[in-house]
Amino acid sequence: MRNITLAIIALLMCGSAFAKQKTISLKIIETSDVHGSFFPYDFANRQPKPGSMARVSSYVKRQRNAGNVVLLDNGDILQGQPTSYFYNYVATNDSNIAANVINYMKYDAETLGNHDIEPGHAVYDKWIKEVKCPMIACNVINVKTGKPYVKPYTIIYRNGVKIAVMGMLTPAIPNWLTKNLWQGLRFENMVTAAKKWMRIIKQTEHPDLIIGLFHSGKSGGITTPEYEEDASIKVATQVPGFDVVMFGHDHTRDNEMIKNVSGKNVLCIDPANNALTVAEAQIELTYRNGKIISKSITGNLVDVTKEDVDSAYMDHFKPQIEKVNNYVDRVIGNFNNTISTRDCYFGSSAFNDFILNLQLQITNADVAFNAPLQFDASIKAGPVRVADMFNLYKFENQLYVMRMTGEEIRKHLEMSYDLWVNTMKSANDHLLLLSDTRGDAQRLGFKNFTFNFDSAAGIDYVVDVTKPDGEKVKIMCMSNGKHFDEKKWYKVALNSYRGNGGGELLTKGAGIPKDSLDSRIIYRSPRDQRYYLMQEIEKMGTVYAKPNNNWKFIPEEWTVPAAKRDSIILFGHKADAKDEK
Repeated sequence: MRNITLAIIALLMCGSAFAKQKTISLKIIETSDVHGSFFPYDFANRQPKPGSMARVSSYVKRQRNAGNVVLLDNGDILQGQPTSYFYNYVATNDSNIAANVINYMKYDAETLGNHDIEPGHAVYDKWIKEVKCPMIACNVINVKTGKPYVKPYTIIYRNGVKIAVMGMLTPAIPNWLTKNLWQGLRFENMVTAAKKWMRIIKQTEHPDLIIGLFHSGKSGGITTPEYEEDASIKVATQVPGFDVVMFGHDHTRDNEMIKNVSGKNVLCIDPANNALTVAEAQIELTYRNGKIISKSITGNLVDVTKEDVDSAYMDHFKPQIEKVNNYVDRVIGNFNNTISTRDCYFGSSAFNDFILNLQLQITNADVAFNAPLQFDASIKAGPVRVADMFNLYKFENQLYVMRMTGEEIRKHLEMSYDLWVNTMKSANDHLLLLSDTRGDAQRLGFKNFTFNFDSAAGIDYVVDVTKPDGEKVKIMCMSNGKHFDEKKWYKVALNSYRGNGGGELLTKGAGIPKDSLDSRIIYRSPRDQRYYLMQEIEKMGTVYAKPNNNWKFIPEEWTVPAAKRDSIILFGHKADAKDEK
């Protein structure tokens, strides 16, 4: 009898022990670089759009019905579609659509992206106030207080699990944006900031999970002695404590498990851009007597393009959609011919030269620089609407005029073409500097970013692709026939991204010290460049855009056939690489 009693007691004790062990499952879902893709409709091209937050909403609702979900957004949500422009700059008394979407979908936290800073304080300060979830970025510092401009981190609870989410923004903002847009802010090195706030989080919060939410790419980008543009993997590796690092900014899908300096696994995951994919961390925590005894973390990139559109979401935003439609559908002029960015890669093109000529006309500069801001965009012959302007000029850059010497102009172009074209050794070589980057939403077959492929108007020149890097560009004369002098000072029109150092063509290329760029700027447009381009088209009424034919690749017996071959590789058909002359 005594043995039976002891056995029962032992069983009861085991049962008590088992009762104190439990496993909790969580899903952490991230969107990043949404860029105004709120609805399954492209307002710039007036056609259906894959992905979008309308489909993400359906997916998130289903996941919430199935279990514990934390929903995070990683910034760059304020810019990219006419929807965003309308609420940033036109319907400024309305609540920003980006805040409305975040609030409707009940996000748990959001961080800032560089394109969220780009619209300026008036826009993003208002947006931050309108967003109901915590805005987090521990390395964006208010210079007056020395403290983070928004919350450095936030604490989220799910089914008793305490989750800390630390936000950060790439510190390379001063390389792209004029100071008035981020006046009063300072952007700290990501590793330095992460170490500081990791210590604070661990000492004061004692969370079960620590998530990094970083608007900074995997690695690389602009690198200075003070910081790196893309440092997410570096932070995950060098700052122990993160269980998951969810990142973005580089528009490239990534899902990998790395080991940090302490030997612990860290999931690093990036959903890329335009709400086509969400990043998902599936987490299982096992507790015994209130303490975590095991963590299981796996990553998944979920394609949401086949999800049903959330009809309740669409009904909710119907008034905003109608307002944007009315705005973008207004006819502002007429184009006699179709122009395309495809032609920009192969020589003087109607698309790029139309912008360059308007830059010269608006500013009365001597020379203008511009690059194709979209890989494959076009303006069709016929009526031109406000919507088309977002294909003509994608970003809300200002228009600058800078003082540059003739030598600096040439060196600027040398670096641009070195990023852009191959050094041909034979007639069978590629003209363009191509790479296997088709999965990269920013390179799309090129080795480098096409938005750094500047060509020029106001000067006549040739690009000899048989010459080594740094020796390809030969400027013959000013386009008005006057002598071009490398020692003379010229007025150069260019966008604010480039003028602030974006792409490093002015610094590494032209050799202008970064801290001297500001003193070179003699004009800054009060509004974005697209606004002025639209005004000029309205004045013109009817537009016939033609290439200037002020530059070309040589030797043509090599470059013309090579251009046709490379055009087929990039665009998949045998269309001519040049505009109709």
